[in-house]
Amino acid sequence: MSSITQHFSYGEDYLTAGIALKIAQGKTQGIISETSRKKIKKSRQIVENIVEKGAPVYGINTGFGPLCTTKISKEETNILQSNILQSHSVGVGEPIDTEIAKLMLILKIQSLSKGYSGIAEETLDRILWHIDNDAIPIVPCQGSVGASGDLAPLSHLFLPLLGLGKVEYQGKTITTAALFKATGLQPLDLGPKEGLALINGTQFIAAHAVQVVSKLQSCLSQADIIGAMMIEGLQGSVKPFFEELHQLRPYKGNIHVATRIKSLLKDSEIMEDHIDCDRVQDPYSLRCMPQVHGSSRNAWLHLKELLEVELNSVTDNPIIINEDLTISGGSFHGQPLAMAIDYACLAASELGNISDRRIYLSLEGNSPGVPKLLMQDTGINSGYMILQYTTAALASENKGLCFPSSADSIPTSLGQEDHVSMGSIGGRKALRVIDNVEKILAIELLTAAQAFEFRKPLKSGAILNEIHKELRTVVPFAEKDRVFADDIEKGIEIIKNRVILTIANETAEKEQLSIDTQFSDIFENY
Repeated sequence: MSSITQHFSYGEDYLTAGIALKIAQGKTQGIISETSRKKIKKSRQIVENIVEKGAPVYGINTGFGPLCTTKISKEETNILQSNILQSHSVGVGEPIDTEIAKLMLILKIQSLSKGYSGIAEETLDRILWHIDNDAIPIVPCQGSVGASGDLAPLSHLFLPLLGLGKVEYQGKTITTAALFKATGLQPLDLGPKEGLALINGTQFIAAHAVQVVSKLQSCLSQADIIGAMMIEGLQGSVKPFFEELHQLRPYKGNIHVATRIKSLLKDSEIMEDHIDCDRVQDPYSLRCMPQVHGSSRNAWLHLKELLEVELNSVTDNPIIINEDLTISGGSFHGQPLAMAIDYACLAASELGNISDRRIYLSLEGNSPGVPKLLMQDTGINSGYMILQYTTAALASENKGLCFPSSADSIPTSLGQEDHVSMGSIGGRKALRVIDNVEKILAIELLTAAQAFEFRKPLKSGAILNEIHKELRTVVPFAEKDRVFADDIEKGIEIIKNRVILTIANETAEKEQLSIDTQFSDIFENY
C-alpha cells in the first residue's frame, strides 16, 4: 500500500461508489482518522456503561429478534456476541464475487466509523487489516432477506474475526485458522453489542448496488456509442438528436444521450452522403435512443443518488446517540435501495431489449448498400442471422428476471420481522441482467461494425472511426461464415474492459473535441 498516494478517511469523508471501488481495487487506501477514532471510543464507552448499569437495551444485554425480552447477564454479554455470528452464519449457494465481499468490508467500516455503533477500535483495525492485506472472507450468495440487516452474509463476512470461516488470500481459498497460522493473528474477543453491530446493516445490498451503478453506467455509455455506429451503418437520420427537439421535453437522460450521439455523428461523411434521401423517419430502435437510453440513464442516476445516501449512513441497530438515548429502530431495512435496484434492473433490461431490436434491424437488408444478414454471399452462408437468436434469448431471459424482488415479502423471526425488502435478491438479479446486457451490446458492436464496413470509403466522425479501427484488430470483417462464438467472446471482452470508452476519451483528447467529458468512465462525476 506504500505506493498509494490517495487516502480516504472512513466515517469522515464522503463515500461514493467510485471511491469504494478504488479502495477495493487498491487504488486508494482507507484510513480511520483521529477525529473518527474519538467518536468510536466515545460510543464504545457508552455501551460499556450500559452493561455496567444493567438497564435492558436491545442487543446489548438482551437477546435478538423474538428474544428481545430475554435479559442477558453482564457475564454473558461477550458470549452473546460470539454466538450471534455463528448462529446467523446460515448462507448457502456459491460464494459472492471477491470484489463484492471486499466492498462489504469497506462499506461496513464506513458505517461503523461514524461513531454510533459502540464498536471497539481493535475490531475496526482488524477489518482494516483484512482490506489492506486482501484477506477477503468467503460469503455465500443466498440467505439474506434484506431487512434486519443482511444478517447471514454479514455473519459469514465477520466469522474470520473469531478465527472461523474461510478467506480468499494470495489467490487461494483457505481456512481462517490457516490464515492466522501464516500471519500470526489471533481471534478477537468481541465485546457487548459488537456482534450485532457487525451483522446489522445493508452492506450486502449496497455492495451489489455499487457494482450495479458502475457496470450499468458502462453499459449506458457504450450503448450510446454502439447505437451511433449502427445509425451510421444503416444511414439513419441525425435529426432525432437535435437539441431543439429535446429542449421541449427536457429529461436529463434524454438530453445527455441526444447530445452525445449527435456529437458522435458530427462531421460524418456517411451522414452527408444521404442528407437528401427520401426516407421520412427511422424505426424506433434508432430514432428513440434518447428516449429509451435516456430513461435507463435516469433510472441509473436515481439509484446512484440513493446509494450515496446509503454509503454515508448508519444502518446499525440499536443506534447509540448519547448516554441517555439509545434508539432501536429500523435503519437496517433495505427497502430504500431495494426498490431503486429493481428500477435499475428494468432499466438495464430495456437497454438490452432495444439493442436486440437494432441488431434485428441491421439484418433485414432494408438499408441501401447493406446486404441482408450483413453478408454479400448468402445462401451458402447464413451471415449474422444466428447472432440475433442469441441476443433474443438473452433479452428474453432478462425480461423474466425483471419481476421486482421488492414486491415480495415473507415474514421472518417469528413475526418480529414481518416485512422484509428482498433487496439482496434484487441486487444479485440486477447484476445477472447487466451481465446479459454486456453480451447483447457485444453482439451489436459486431453487427454495427459489419454494417459500418459497407459505407467505405466514406468515413464517420473521428471517435467512431477509431473504435471501428480498433475492433478490426481483433475481429476481422466477415466475408463468409466462421465460428462467430469466437468473435462474440472478443466482443464481450471489449465491452467488459470498456475499451471503446477508453478509445473515445483518448480520441476526443487527441482531436481536441469538446465532447471528451461526456464519455468519461468516472461515473461519480456525472
